[in-house]
Amino acid sequence: MENIFTDEVILDTVSKGKQYTLFLYKAGPNRDQPVEEEKKLQMAHLHFLFSLRAEGKLILNGPVTDETDLRGIGIFNMTDKKEIEEIISRDPAVKAGRLTYEIYSWFGIPGDNLH
Repeated sequence: MENIFTDEVILDTVSKGKQYTLFLYKAGPNRDQPVEEEKKLQMAHLHFLFSLRAEGKLILNGPVTDETDLRGIGIFNMTDKKEIEEIISRDPAVKAGRLTYEIYSWFGIPGDNLH
């Protein structure tokens, strides 16, 4: 089988890449809410994320399904970390202390997608 990924093809593809911002949700210090409050916070958290997706700001997100302090990831179609920090700090789960977050610059190339 012929290798179609020549150095030129790879460099051309990478040159068309774009900067994004990755965030990681981690377990926060306040995770002992009563079950009903936890359910309400989770639904408010999901509404928050879905609204960011609808606005085109959040292009990918989801929970980490392993038992770990890492609870979720997301990629913003934005690069201003201060603006992103302001947005994420409004997440009801962050405000309640169920989640904390970290923000990182991230580079993606054309054609990246999930199936």
